[in-house]
Amino acid sequence: MTVQNSKEFTSEAATGSQSHLTQPHRVSRKVMLAIFVMLAAALLIALAIAIIPRVRLKNQLAAQKEQRAATPPNVFVIPAQPSPASVKLQLTGTMAPVTEAPILAQVDGYLKTRLVDIGDRVHEGQLLALISDPALDQQVQQAKAMLQQSQSTLQQAQAALDEAKANAGLASITAQRWATLLKRGAVSQQANDNYQFAYNAQTAAVNVAAANVAAAKDSVGSNQANLGRYLEQQSFERVTAPFTGVVTQRNVDVGTLITANSTLLYRVAKYDVLRTYVDVPQLHTPSVKVGDSAAVSVVDYPNQTFEGKVTRFSDSLNLNTRTLLTEVDVRNPGDVLLPGMYATVNFALPRAVTAMIVPEESMIFRAKGTLLATVDDQHAVHFQNVVLGHDYGTSLEILSGLKTGQLVIVSPNDSVVEGAKVNPVLVKDAPASMSPAGHGASSGTEVSSAEPSRSSGATQEKK
Repeated sequence: MTVQNSKEFTSEAATGSQSHLTQPHRVSRKVMLAIFVMLAAALLIALAIAIIPRVRLKNQLAAQKEQRAATPPNVFVIPAQPSPASVKLQLTGTMAPVTEAPILAQVDGYLKTRLVDIGDRVHEGQLLALISDPALDQQVQQAKAMLQQSQSTLQQAQAALDEAKANAGLASITAQRWATLLKRGAVSQQANDNYQFAYNAQTAAVNVAAANVAAAKDSVGSNQANLGRYLEQQSFERVTAPFTGVVTQRNVDVGTLITANSTLLYRVAKYDVLRTYVDVPQLHTPSVKVGDSAAVSVVDYPNQTFEGKVTRFSDSLNLNTRTLLTEVDVRNPGDVLLPGMYATVNFALPRAVTAMIVPEESMIFRAKGTLLATVDDQHAVHFQNVVLGHDYGTSLEILSGLKTGQLVIVSPNDSVVEGAKVNPVLVKDAPASMSPAGHGASSGTEVSSAEPSRSSGATQEKK
């Protein structure tokens, strides 16, 4: 009995222990299943939160795309305007004196005296410097002595001629007398012939003396010319101003060795009138005439203009630049303008050809040539080939291919294609916040996509 009871007790204890172990195992499965269900639900909620805004965004973008496809893009346009009757042409050049001369020495020697320096105003014929040439001075003295000698020889020849003429006269009288006596038979023929031959000899002596006088005169003339040449050279020892002007350069000082036709002594310029050379473009050469007025200005006097006139031009274009070299003369009262100044020359020229004016940023350069994008009455885009004229920097001349009043697209973008429908907006009517460079379909796309992005971000922040 006791053994049986103990067995039953042991069996009940084992059964109780197994039941105690099975109950916690069943409880953990339920917990795990609940956790799994909760995680799945959370995942579904997270997916829904992430997908629903994207679906909404996709639908919004699709709607906006359809709206943009149905609404033509805005383009900025400007009507083509005819060019004015006259064109303002601004060119630059460098001022130069109307007359400028380098003064070189014409005799050898050394500088004895220097009387002027740079910046000095000189008058025509004014003495500028003295050059000493001892060799030339000796040649002048020798030429004078030779002239005096030839003059003395001339006087001797003249005296010999007078003597020969006197002897010839006496011989003539004697010959006549003996000829008369011969006719009377008072003297012999031989005696008469002697006197006749003596007369002929005296006549020949007169001719010889006359030739000697002529030779002496020629010698005097030659020596006078020789002396004049040396005196002329000696006068070059006195360096004088060729015209009234200003000394702009001095290269020598007292004692400097001078070489004829080589040493530059001074440079003198006359600039009561200054000439300015400008290069006129080929397009405007037909409009430039001699006598046309021009307004000349320099940076040194910003509030002052000087009147100039076209005096001459080269009548030939530069082959490299296709420009016409033109001279504009400007009077310089008070010598306020200086040679070498950089000047701006403004012309008001009559326009040679009729042209249209368009903004520079409206041009399109492609393989087909130079184009302009225009908008017709049906708001359709058309590309037109044009011929360019003068470039004014911010605007261009169109010589052909465009009519007055045609709407030209400014800064065309990728939405501007042939035949495309657009909404033209005049530049002057556009809001100040809008820019032709930034306006277009691409800009609208960026603005439309920005708002959904901000909404998505706000949704995420809420989550």
